[in-house]
Amino acid sequence: MFISAVNTISLYAIPLILLSITTYGVIKKVKVYEVFTEGAKEGFNTAIRVIPFLTAMLVAIGVFRASGAMDYFAKLVAPITNAIGMPSEVLPMALMRPLSGGGASGIMNGLFTEFGPDSLIGRMASVMNGSTDTTFYVLAVYFGSISIKKTRHALSAGLLADAAGLLAAVIVTNIMFG
Repeated sequence: MFISAVNTISLYAIPLILLSITTYGVIKKVKVYEVFTEGAKEGFNTAIRVIPFLTAMLVAIGVFRASGAMDYFAKLVAPITNAIGMPSEVLPMALMRPLSGGGASGIMNGLFTEFGPDSLIGRMASVMNGSTDTTFYVLAVYFGSISIKKTRHALSAGLLADAAGLLAAVIVTNIMFG
């Protein structure tokens, strides 16, 4: 029953949000299309500024994965993750998520292929993906693009939020689907 309700809500959520935003804009007499295209133009300029930082981050992530460091770390902490109810198969996705959304999506796709998207592992990876952010990516790209060198507490706050999101994903997924 619950899963059916969630599936129904997820089917209509994004179209309803887009329709609501557009309707609100029309009611407030905003030129929705013109504002949208202006925002897209600003987004393109931002994308050009962040390309060097994005390239550096993607190279670093590739080295981390190709060197085997991620797999080694996953094996090292597997006893801890198993104790909190997180299958060790999900750990590489949890480790990659703060580094790269694309890398985490690739790992999650591999989990879907191996275990299925409706398995506990597939659902946990999906909830983790939605509960965390690409903290190092955000710091490298956004702070780098505007030349902020001292990020103060941004890294620790971001990683703490990621840890809370991962733990919440494990708990919620085990309660709802375990």
